[in-house]
Amino acid sequence: MSDELRIERRPELRRPALVCAFRGWNDGGQGASLAGTYLARAWDADRFADIDPEQFFDFQANRPHISFAEETSRRIDWPENSFFSAQLPRASRDVVVMLGTEPSLRWGTFCRLVTGLARELQVDLVVTLGSLLADVPHTRPAPVTAAATDPKLVEELGLEVSRYEGPTGIVGIVHDLCRESEIPSVSLWAAVPHYVSLAPSPRAALALVRRFGELMRVQVDLDELETAAEEYAEQVSEAVSTDADTAAYVEELEQRVDALAVEGDIPSGETLAAELSRFLREREERDDEDGGPDGPAV
Repeated sequence: MSDELRIERRPELRRPALVCAFRGWNDGGQGASLAGTYLARAWDADRFADIDPEQFFDFQANRPHISFAEETSRRIDWPENSFFSAQLPRASRDVVVMLGTEPSLRWGTFCRLVTGLARELQVDLVVTLGSLLADVPHTRPAPVTAAATDPKLVEELGLEVSRYEGPTGIVGIVHDLCRESEIPSVSLWAAVPHYVSLAPSPRAALALVRRFGELMRVQVDLDELETAAEEYAEQVSEAVSTDADTAAYVEELEQRVDALAVEGDIPSGETLAAELSRFLREREERDDEDGGPDGPAV
């Protein structure tokens, strides 16, 4: 294994699944990173490895942060991609959670480190978390699409067939390397209201964690996330109410979603994929007009 993958210990795990959540391009409203962090904390996951950031980041784009460990002691926090293990006593499998930041450089090498560790730990399923900006209201549960390219996995877990074409983030490369390594993989995406894209979305995180638990048939205590999601909806509603145009737009979105629910036509994975394609295309066009990317965060 490469020296760039720094392993402190090797956990003993039963049929582990690897769930990956990256801050950055794949993380609209921070829904994915919030969900991954919540899973690691809910299961008291222990850190056992990380990837050295030195060869994978442009530190002018992802700058290290200086913080104070004590009153007079400063430390530098570098962009991090770490692995945490959790044993789940009431489940038939254990879990590895990867939390990190989308790298700037050498994506192929980076993802081979991830899949190489997955093979070493005998991971039999990789799940990536993502969140995208879409035309959805903050007052309704965030829709989630669960997709895969493996027909057997699609049938077994009742997933959507992945038909997305267009720009991709690091999760797309992870899935491609999983396919080459013959590791089954699933992609979960939650939709975040585009009109509150800068606010962290516990509602999207809740939807991702709940869907992940259903897929893995594992229990996750959702009380804290449910409370945060309710507070988020209340705070956004209060802010929206101060602008008549935005309030009317949200009401229109609510009516559209409610009508679809009555008809039994809940937005599908293909609908969300179309939203993702539109969002990424518009973002790419905006970057071209501005002469470069507008930063790592969605």
